[in-house]
Amino acid sequence: MHRERVSENVYWFQSEVYAQVTAGVIVGPQWAVMIDTLALPEETMGIRDFIERELGVQVRYVINTHYHADHTWGNCFFPDATIIGHTRCRDLLIELGKPSLEEARKQNPNLRQVKIVLPHVTFSSGDLTIRVGKKNLILSPAFGHSEDGISVLVEEDRVLFAGDAFMPLPYIVDGNIDEMLASVKKIGRMGLENIIQGHGDIILRGEIDAAVKENINYLNNIKKAVKSTGKRKDAIEYLDSITVEQCGKSRVHLSGLAKTLHQRNLRVLYRQMNSEN
Repeated sequence: MHRERVSENVYWFQSEVYAQVTAGVIVGPQWAVMIDTLALPEETMGIRDFIERELGVQVRYVINTHYHADHTWGNCFFPDATIIGHTRCRDLLIELGKPSLEEARKQNPNLRQVKIVLPHVTFSSGDLTIRVGKKNLILSPAFGHSEDGISVLVEEDRVLFAGDAFMPLPYIVDGNIDEMLASVKKIGRMGLENIIQGHGDIILRGEIDAAVKENINYLNNIKKAVKSTGKRKDAIEYLDSITVEQCGKSRVHLSGLAKTLHQRNLRVLYRQMNSEN
């Protein structure tokens, strides 16, 4: 697991095992806030041990940027913490998270110790603010990847934990492309020092404009690609022939997962657009 100090009392963690998924910690004088958990129990417990042994505090709050397993299944390893998320995050963990975990346990015995812990505090609109030491954490909706997405801004440092609303390859299969475009554009206007992506490496201040433009370009390109299918009878085969590079991204992103995620994006967008017609 990679670890980096982003700014004073702000830490970033990245899985070396699953899709470069990330988590964060903001440390106060008496307790810490964790943003998301990692996909595998041993990685999440590794973060917990670092916080408790190296930083000398306990986690009081865990913020879930959205309900997906790689960001929430570690909630259970912080039994004394208050879990915070969007209102829909709680609903979706009940509806989809619990059966998904039951199915995953059949394939991975290591998940037997995992249980779904639902958010205790939720919000559905506007912002929610938490004060940690000298830092304000501003929680705001950030839809597009999913319908329950939120971001967390460390206000004083201008560091944004964007969740999966910002990734090396935008992924909309469980979300909405127009909402994703709106989220990415909003992030580009925030005057940030760093973007902590839900997956992938930290984006530094000098890289932000280019990263925002690249993500917007990709999303617009896949919309154009799907519209170009018209009434073709071989629409799916045609979409499968449109490479991620043709749409402005590299297939090496996310440890080589970008090609597969790109194909899924095209297929789900095709279904969504045709269901609207």
